[in-house]
Amino acid sequence: MEQSLLNIGFGSTVVAERVVAIVSPNSAPMKRLKDDAKEDKRLVDATHGRRTRSIIIMDSNHVVLSAIQSETISQRYTMLGQDE
Repeated sequence: MEQSLLNIGFGSTVVAERVVAIVSPNSAPMKRLKDDAKEDKRLVDATHGRRTRSIIIMDSNHVVLSAIQSETISQRYTMLGQDE
């Protein structure tokens, strides 16, 4: 059982099969989700100091921040599915 890695920018990857959602961080509920995850120590910041442009929600309930646009990550995710 091989797991695919999804590139979320700047050398960071997540296991594609564990991704639940890729969302934009601009809405109030997403900001609240990020704050709650940080408070519960479930937040992984993969932005490398850049502005957060997407939030990736994992099946482990972890929240991953990325500096890459959510549309770009979604396209990469779709391409991974086509490679199989």
